[in-house]
Amino acid sequence: MILTILATFSVRLLKLPLPEIMLSSTLIEKEIKDSFSIHFFADRQYEHPSASRLAYNRIILVSTGLGTLKIDDHTFKISSSELFLISKGQVVNFKKGSKFTGYELSFGDCFWEKAPSSANNCKAVLFNNASANQMLPLIKEDHEELSSLFKSLWNEFAREEYINKLDAMAAYLKIIMIKIANVNASLASGIDNYENQLYRQFIELISAHYQSSHEVAEYSKLLGISARKLADLSKRCSGRGAKELINGQLIAEAKRSLQFSSMPIKEIALQLNFATPDQFSHFFKKNVQVSPKDYRMLFTNLGR
Repeated sequence: MILTILATFSVRLLKLPLPEIMLSSTLIEKEIKDSFSIHFFADRQYEHPSASRLAYNRIILVSTGLGTLKIDDHTFKISSSELFLISKGQVVNFKKGSKFTGYELSFGDCFWEKAPSSANNCKAVLFNNASANQMLPLIKEDHEELSSLFKSLWNEFAREEYINKLDAMAAYLKIIMIKIANVNASLASGIDNYENQLYRQFIELISAHYQSSHEVAEYSKLLGISARKLADLSKRCSGRGAKELINGQLIAEAKRSLQFSSMPIKEIALQLNFATPDQFSHFFKKNVQVSPKDYRMLFTNLGR
């Protein structure tokens, strides 16, 4: 109740339209020990809508399920043998009547740092712009293999504490991330053709270069195609323009920095390669409908 009042007050104070930032009915995910958790659920049911803004990256492995899951502004039907990849800062809402059987795995960046660096590219591709890989359908073999890995990690998580327990769990997480990246890559190459492979390369390039490259022309040059062709294939493969995908990555990273760090806004602007803090603020407000300062203040008022 207190959280709801604070959020509503913050919105009114800033004179921002409530639906655009969704904080009055959205809870902030609670802190978890060691920035890592994994749980198994058998027919977990949601009797009421449950919206929360994630403080950790999350992977949901659904064995069976039904209902609706909304992630930010995108809605997904829950079925069977599928993965949901959700990055910290995104808003997750299981609609009333939804349920699923499967695993829910959450991890923070500080826990991920325990994983060997050879898996870093997998995390970047899957989570830096999670909306591009939000839901992955699984064939029977992939579902069985991932279920086995998740179960092993779950069993390790439930063990009594021992000296290298966190390192062991990080190693399992690395394997899971590599396997999911392989599933993601096989979906891209199996469905398709040369254009979809180019699209996947584009997404990987955004993950690697979003801090330094903001323009479609820069990516089209790296891919060896025209900016017009890149814009067209992006629209066909994702339903979104190439510039929208680049901006989406920048906004996601800016939100993470504003929510989860105390870095000054001018340093965030510099880190994301904006010429001036004012240019960054204008870009952020245009895309989020609130200034970086006010966006951070909302979370500060909620005790973050």
